[in-house]
This record gives sequence, structure tokens and C-alpha cells, in this order.
Amino acid sequence: MKTSFIAAFLSCALLLTGCGSKQEEKEAEEKAAADSPADALQAIADKAKEMGDRKAVDPVDFRKLKDLLPETLAGMSRTEATGEKTGAMGFTVSTAEAKYKGSSDESLDVEIVDTGGIAGVSTMALAAWSIAEIDKETTTGYEKTTTIEGYKAFEKYNNESKSGEINVLVADRYVVNVEGNNLSVDQLKDALKAIDLGKLNDMK
Repeated sequence: MKTSFIAAFLSCALLLTGCGSKQEEKEAEEKAAADSPADALQAIADKAKEMGDRKAVDPVDFRKLKDLLPETLAGMSRTEATGEKTGAMGFTVSTAEAKYKGSSDESLDVEIVDTGGIAGVSTMALAAWSIAEIDKETTTGYEKTTTIEGYKAFEKYNNESKSGEINVLVADRYVVNVEGNNLSVDQLKDALKAIDLGKLNDMK
């Protein structure tokens, strides 16, 4: 998970700008739902511009992010916990990641990324779903955007492989990724609930 993020970070670092607020994102979503399709698209474009116009801030110490990753999640024990601050072209991000293993074949990866040092357009590149509306079903699963604890989120799940992910954007700068194998959707959601998103929202 971390490798893919760093690759995305390096490819996006030149696109820089800032961070914003959950309330502004919520207002944009409400406007998109209430207006015509053309107005909805304009609301998304306005949100993208708003995020792109913001200035970067120093990311928090990755150790603070690691503190949000508990020793057990969804009945599984943590087997590894890592963190780092990564920089490129003068810009930095903080990342914390934990891996969990169950008694059988269950596994879970959780990653928290503070994009404050790159933010804006780069944040949108890492979480493109945050400015989109997605609702798709197939014979094997689904993917959709939703709201979790007041934050924009993205769910994707495969019923055949019992694998999926839930991603949440907090305060327009923190990206929380939960990915699991041989787990139910409810177990993924329980794992996410164990992470204090409110504390993350207030972290500076």
C-alpha cells in the first residue's frame, strides 16, 4: 500500500496546492444533489478548484498518525506498524501503516496519510473519488462513494474474493485507507470505526 502511495506522490508533487474543510465539501455535495446534472458537474468543478487553490501546510509527525492505529482491529492482531515522512522536490507527506492478521486467512492493511505538505491537486490525484459521485454494481461486487462520520468516503468490495477497501478523506488532507482480504464489509467498517477520525480531523 505504501509503495503505491509513494509512487503516486512522486508523480503528483509538481501539481501542488492546499487543504480545506469538511463543511465546504459537504455544502458542495448537497448542492450537487439538489441541482441539475449541469449544476452538479459545476459544483464538482468548483470543489476541485477550491482544493487546488489552497496552500500546503507542514504534515504532522508520522508518530502521531501511528498512535491512531490500535493493536487489534476487527478481531485481528497487529503484526507490523511503520511510519515515515517522505519528501520530493521540497514537499513532504507523513505516512503511518499497520498490518493485521487473523487466526485464519484474514488480513487487513490500514494506512493514514497526511498530504498537508502537497495537498490540493495532489490530494485529489490520490483520492479522485473525493470530488466525484460513484455508484456501480457488478455480478461480483460494488463500488460507491458515500459519507462516513460526516466525511467523504469510497467503498469497494468483491463478494467472490471477500476482499475490499474503504477510503476516507478527513479535513481535505488526511487520507485513511483500509484494505482487507477474506473479510466482510461489516468487518472493514468495524475496523474503520476503531480509528478516531475526529481526533485525526483536529490534528495539526
